[in-house]
Amino acid sequence: MALHRAGQADARHGFVESFNGRMRDELLNETMFRNLAHARIVIATWAADYNTERPHSALDYQTPADYARSLTTAIARPAARDDSSARRAIAQPAPIGVNTNRVPVTAG
Repeated sequence: MALHRAGQADARHGFVESFNGRMRDELLNETMFRNLAHARIVIATWAADYNTERPHSALDYQTPADYARSLTTAIARPAARDDSSARRAIAQPAPIGVNTNRVPVTAG
């Protein structure tokens, strides 16, 4: 039996449902597959286009490839505060006073 935490799985399902709906509407409902090999080729081609070339609203209407390049560029830039060669962090540090360490619960 799977455990369900409200909010976490729901958010992931939204992305999956969006992808599945687009694939169904744009490809599966419109294509007559001749055989399994043909289906695999057509689906792989569509998925590659979707995952690299098509602009996505969640990425500010950039293609995933362009978005990935912008992240790579941001990582490769030196930190703004000094002339060190250290790479800039993408994630922001936790606010002061917030403890992100997990303490194990002892049995007993």
